[in-house]
Amino acid sequence: MKRMIALIAVLVVFLGVAFGVESKPEQAAKTSSVKTVGILQLMSHPALDAIHKGIIQGLKNKGYTVGKNLKIDFQNAENDQSNLKTMSQRFASEKADAMIGIATPSAQALANVTSTTPIILGAITDPKGAKLVNNNTKPGGNITGVSDQAPVKAQLKLIRQLMPDAKTLGVISTSSDDSAQTQARLVTKEAPNEGFTVKNYTISSTNDLAQVGGQMVNQVDAVFVPTDNTIASAMQTLVKVANVKKVPVFPTVDTMVKDGGVATIGINQFHLGVVTGEMTADVLSGKSKPATTPIHFETTGELILNTKQAKLLGIKLPASLLKEAEKNGEVIK
Repeated sequence: MKRMIALIAVLVVFLGVAFGVESKPEQAAKTSSVKTVGILQLMSHPALDAIHKGIIQGLKNKGYTVGKNLKIDFQNAENDQSNLKTMSQRFASEKADAMIGIATPSAQALANVTSTTPIILGAITDPKGAKLVNNNTKPGGNITGVSDQAPVKAQLKLIRQLMPDAKTLGVISTSSDDSAQTQARLVTKEAPNEGFTVKNYTISSTNDLAQVGGQMVNQVDAVFVPTDNTIASAMQTLVKVANVKKVPVFPTVDTMVKDGGVATIGINQFHLGVVTGEMTADVLSGKSKPATTPIHFETTGELILNTKQAKLLGIKLPASLLKEAEKNGEVIK
């Protein structure tokens, strides 16, 4: 009997040690669990690609590295609405810990599949106007993020400085792009303060750009392009038709200046991505919640000048602007 009791005691001790050893790996796994982030990008073009790269860097800045404690499911919809829906559902099915939408249609597609999983906006011009949040200061739901609203007033002042005799400003945008339409309305409102008469033009797809752009440059002295993903993807088409009439194009995005725009006071797209990634990391780690995290707006833009394009069009760039761009922005030669 005594031997039986002793044997049972040994077994109890052995099992206790065994379970204790088994619990350690589970605890370690919980500590080093891999987070899954779904990134949905509307299409491929330099501006959105730069935001994507910035997001990865921002996550890394906060300690989330792919292959260690982070899994990225990156999906590119190639500007196809059905793809946006399918890819959003994919993230929901795999129970992603957070979702990031690069461009307004991507964010709207994500919002349609979940009201609980955190969604971080990767450069959405007008989150409230796009009905993604209740309030830009206090979003109130599962969505927060970064706005790429350009400093329109400063941009209009720049156009006036470079084109003192210009009278008519053409504004071209995609009719289905909520963010682009928001900026187009803002430019229409503010441009008269700089002495411009505004003529608005819209396209439904890149297939319209050459025709509509060709009509526009016969009727205006300069062209303003909002933050518009469709036009950004075919910027060189617009520049080509504008160059025929020697009409300068002023976009809001740095990458679009590189594609033939003359100048902008715009926001660095890579930087916007970094901020988006860092906000995502804070949500993943529990440091913040979308409902109480204000939308991030950049307060200043960078001066980007394309000296080659300005020379082609006969526009003289003041030495003071060149100096400023070299110091705090970028000069494209």
